[in-house]
Amino acid sequence: MTGSWTNMIQGYGNYLRIERSLSPNSVTAYLGDVRRLHDWVTEYRKGTEPGSLTYGDLSDFVAYIAGKDDAARTQARIISGIRSFCGYMLLEKIITDDPSALLEAPRTGMKLPEVLSVEEIDRMVASIDLSAPTGHRNRAIIEAMYGCGLRVSELVSLRLTDIHRLEGFVRITGKGNKQRLVPIGQVTLREIDNYLDRRRSMPVITDQNILFLNRRGRKLTRVMVFNIIREAAAAAGINKTISPHTLRHSFATHLVEGGADLRAVQEMLGHESITTTEIYTHIDRSYLRDTVLMYHPRARRR
Repeated sequence: MTGSWTNMIQGYGNYLRIERSLSPNSVTAYLGDVRRLHDWVTEYRKGTEPGSLTYGDLSDFVAYIAGKDDAARTQARIISGIRSFCGYMLLEKIITDDPSALLEAPRTGMKLPEVLSVEEIDRMVASIDLSAPTGHRNRAIIEAMYGCGLRVSELVSLRLTDIHRLEGFVRITGKGNKQRLVPIGQVTLREIDNYLDRRRSMPVITDQNILFLNRRGRKLTRVMVFNIIREAAAAAGINKTISPHTLRHSFATHLVEGGADLRAVQEMLGHESITTTEIYTHIDRSYLRDTVLMYHPRARRR
């Protein structure tokens, strides 16, 4: 492999293990898909580095895979791996546009994301030791991620000037530097205020406008946030394998279950396509059934 490919694949593997908290088998599968892409690039697009891949390159690679493997599930998994790899490159600012965005995978059935219940999230929040130096910060982080449905990259970049208290909104800078406004509730604001009282006493602050800081007054990394979430879940006695993204899934799921309009949820999550958001309509079938029975005129018993 070229140095660039080697570094990117190594970094991607660390991202999958640490930030995505994937199982060893899943990490091996994703890395295998990226290495398969690299092998194809070496043969058919010699000299092309990861950051120079185009939609045309990826589309040709998918066609090559389809010709080698008739199994739709295998094709879909490889495309999912390539999209994940491109998402990682976006996070690392290797690319500014996602060349995999328009790739179409064969339909194989939907895998629903794992979510936490409200009770489990409450336990995580309650498990944090507020007497610890980072206690109020960690509680505010969990409340912000769950209360606003933030990606971990959005959380660590959140600035004090992004919070508009009177209007009840927070300005989020998402993928591709696209901005959106997300409502922020009083519970989240209260926990942020409790943290800010202690933040002001920090001896050194490198960036005065970054909201969440480490003990040295610097911006948090995504890995640090992952560890905060993992430790809170363990302290709360939650045995599920979760990551910061689990709080975002839970935010969306609880909104949809509560009757929120799917378009509104799409806007709050910053999804480009409504089809990405539609997965949350499949999470609680019993809730949807009960909603139909309660409100549809033909479903009511007479």
